[in-house]
Amino acid sequence: MSKSNSPNTGRASAARSSTRVSASSRAASRRNEPPRRPRQDRTAPNPSRAATFRARHPVLTTLVPLGLVLAIVATMVVIKLAQGPSTPASADASHLGAGASSNSLDRGTVALSPSVAAALNVPASTLDAVGRSSSVVPPSRVGDGSIGRAADGKPLITYVGAEYCPYCAAERWALAVALSRFGTFTNLAGTHSASQDVYPDTQTLSFYGSSYTSPYVDFQSVEQTTNEPVGGSYPALQTPTAQERALLATYDSGGSIPFLDIANHYVITGSSYSPQVLQGLSRAQIAAQIGDAKSAVAQAIDGAANEITAAIASVTPNLPGRVAASPVIASIAKGLGA
Repeated sequence: MSKSNSPNTGRASAARSSTRVSASSRAASRRNEPPRRPRQDRTAPNPSRAATFRARHPVLTTLVPLGLVLAIVATMVVIKLAQGPSTPASADASHLGAGASSNSLDRGTVALSPSVAAALNVPASTLDAVGRSSSVVPPSRVGDGSIGRAADGKPLITYVGAEYCPYCAAERWALAVALSRFGTFTNLAGTHSASQDVYPDTQTLSFYGSSYTSPYVDFQSVEQTTNEPVGGSYPALQTPTAQERALLATYDSGGSIPFLDIANHYVITGSSYSPQVLQGLSRAQIAAQIGDAKSAVAQAIDGAANEITAAIASVTPNLPGRVAASPVIASIAKGLGA
C-alpha cells in the first residue's frame, strides 16, 4: 500500500528548497554575480523557436509537407507500374475461363498489321458486286420476333468460338467485315486455327482482347480457348456468361462453334462457308483478295458478310441508312424474311 506525503513533509521540503535558493542568492551577492537560474531542459519543445523558424522561413515551411506528398504519390506510381497492365475490356472477370487469370496472355495471337485491319472496311461497291453468293449458308430466322438488346438498349450481337477452330477462323473474317459497316474495332489480333485440326493453320483474326464501338449495335465475343495445345488440351481464355449459356442452350443445343446470335432474331451455327477457300493463304493475302469481288475469297467472305449485314440491318432497324439503302442488302434482308 503506497503512502502519500503528509502536508508537513511537503512544507518541510519546500522550505529546504527555499533555503538552498536563498543561500545561493546570498553567495552570488557576495561575489557581485547575478543569481543562478534553473537549467533549461533542451529536450523539451520550444514553441517560441518553431514560431520564429516559421516566421523567418515561410516558403521552406510550406515546401517540406508538399515534398512529402509528392514523394508518396511517386511511390504509388512506381508500385502501379510494377503491377503491369490491367485486363482488356473483353477479357473481364465474367468471361474468364478455368485456368485463366485476369492478366493471362494469349500467346497464340500476334499484332494485326494495319493493312489487314484497314482491309476489313470493304468498299460498299465491292460488297454490292459480290451480292449474294451461292457458296454461303444464310442465317436462320429464330425467336418470336422480339429483339434481344443489351443494357443500353441497342440490339445485341453475340459470338462464341475458339481460336483453334478452323470454322471459327473462317467466320471471323465475314463477321468483322459486316460489323465494320456498323462500327469500329480496336485491338483486333491476328491468329490461326490449330495445326492439328482440319484445315490446319487457317489464318484469321481473334476477338480476344479487342473492343467494338457502334451507335447502332453492341457486340460481345467469347473466344473460349487458345490455338496452342498444352498437355493434350487447349488452355481456356474465356467462358460464356449465364446469359450467353442460355443462348447456346436455346439455339445451339448441339454445341457447334462458331455460334452467332443476332439479337435473338437470326443465328448462325457453324461456318457460313468452307475454310477450304482460305487454305495456304497468309492474312495479308486474304486481306488483299477481300477487295477483289471476282476472287473466291471475296465471294466467300464478302458474300457471308452481306448475309450478316442484312440480318443486322433488319434489327437496327435499317440503320445506318447508307447500308440499309443498298438494293443488295435490301434484297438479302427480304430473302431472310426480315
